[in-house]
Amino acid sequence: MNEFQPDYRNLVLAATNQSTPRLPLYEHIISENVMEEILGRPFADLYKGDCADRREFFRSYTDFFLRMGYDTVSFERCIGAVMPGSGALGGHQPGVIKTREDFEGYPWESIPDMYFNAYGPDFELLRKTMPPGMKAVGGPGNGVFELVQDVVGFEQLCYIRIDDPDLYTDLFAAVGHMMETIWRRFLKEYGDIYAVCRFGDDLGFKTATLLPPQDISMHIVPQYKRIVDTVHAYGKPFLLHSCGNIFELMDEIIAVAKIDAKHSNEDAIAPFSTWLERYGHLIGNFGGVDMDVICQYDEKAIREYVRDVLQYSQGWDGVAIGTGNSVPDYIPASGYLAMVETVREFRGE
Repeated sequence: MNEFQPDYRNLVLAATNQSTPRLPLYEHIISENVMEEILGRPFADLYKGDCADRREFFRSYTDFFLRMGYDTVSFERCIGAVMPGSGALGGHQPGVIKTREDFEGYPWESIPDMYFNAYGPDFELLRKTMPPGMKAVGGPGNGVFELVQDVVGFEQLCYIRIDDPDLYTDLFAAVGHMMETIWRRFLKEYGDIYAVCRFGDDLGFKTATLLPPQDISMHIVPQYKRIVDTVHAYGKPFLLHSCGNIFELMDEIIAVAKIDAKHSNEDAIAPFSTWLERYGHLIGNFGGVDMDVICQYDEKAIREYVRDVLQYSQGWDGVAIGTGNSVPDYIPASGYLAMVETVREFRGE
């Protein structure tokens, strides 16, 4: 391959549903273990070390994206990790907010400072180690629904919905306000190193949304709008990552929240071609390659699948190619490389 010269503007164009000089690669998250295997050197544990170690971690992390042919570095730090008592979403522990009293006593106003105390140094190191021509994609991770679940728990949230509708409403508003406060400060302090802003908020599963669509319309989409409006005020496009069958809500999310692009697709719900046909004239569409293909197909079959995605994506603006979800630990490095190499061969590299 020729020496790769990144240009973050390719992903900005894709996120704003425009044609790109070069078809960009995109991933929501790539496991550092997979990165280590491909780079042939360990670096993940350096994050736990001293200042020099941490700088070397970020240098290796950003170098991976450069070597693989990305125009941007995917990097986020999640809000839920600093919220006191969080863990109901991923840790399967009881939520800390069950009552109005719990809600009123929760330290909502302190969380922005907690967030930047924890992760401000990471964003600064990202700035110092970003290769020329690259910027980042991401920002403060977690979406509105995820953060409500993280301190309440999904089952408890469903009880609150029936038993205390006012508290149910106030939970989403409080999380939205907290997120907007964090995003405003983030964009002021670190917006210069980000090309595209995003958060992930999985609203559904294979057949439906996790909450009734009318609840999402009433309580979640307006909170999306306040954050997306903030991102747009800083001249950045916004990318929503959301898994599940959310077709019933997509038109509203596009029209009301004003997202610029959407990521996450799964063939068991609908192939990437369906997303292009339904929304390709309205927003950018990122992803395309089902994770199950990368996990279970052999390299030849992966390449054939990716070529098919590339073929039917031609003619559509606003496309960035990668997995339909992410690259976790269990993704075979060989399968991931087969996908990336096929895209780069398509680009003539």
